[in-house]
Amino acid sequence: MIPIRILLADDHTVVRDGLRALVEKQPDMSVIGEAADGRDTIRIAEEQSPDVIIMDIAMPNMNGIEATRRIIASNPQTAVLILSMHQDESYVLRSLKAGARGYLLKDSVRSDVIEAIRAVVQGRSFLTRKVSRILQEDYVREMERRGLEDSYDLLTDREREILQLVAEGRTNKEVASMLNISLTTVETHRTHILQKLNLHSIPELILYAVRKGIIA
Repeated sequence: MIPIRILLADDHTVVRDGLRALVEKQPDMSVIGEAADGRDTIRIAEEQSPDVIIMDIAMPNMNGIEATRRIIASNPQTAVLILSMHQDESYVLRSLKAGARGYLLKDSVRSDVIEAIRAVVQGRSFLTRKVSRILQEDYVREMERRGLEDSYDLLTDREREILQLVAEGRTNKEVASMLNISLTTVETHRTHILQKLNLHSIPELILYAVRKGIIA
């Protein structure tokens, strides 16, 4: 078995030590490096090409969101999992837009960390239940405050099906294969979904799916 190669990026040694102890108990995982700031994370990522980077946001020299953006731009195969104390929607959205596949809070249970690593390395998205609940509650409050109606009912059954698969991290090719439809049809449905829901990117679509409880 080839282990999942993991880079730990956090400016607190005690956090990295705790993550290393947790990760190295797993027979299918291995820590291949540690970094204490964003620039060092980028350098090690370029040298080692880890499968997964567990990334803090608040780090010196360069924050984790910007480091994520640069790493994904040069190596999109690397999966970044944000581990942060920030639970605001804005941090989650910025992280996803930068290319992160998952978002964990630092008070997450250990099993969530392990589950998230296995999810993102398979190309799937992962948000902890607490983050999902916060996003759902914020969404409901915002809809009520603005007196808006949800556009979800405008979607066809096929569009709802594709919405969930895309939000789970499936590629257009994978969706086409799973539903036995053409790649062009998937792309057309995705465009219609974004238009109907007034969304402008896949990260926003993922957040919408979380808020609606479509994905956990």
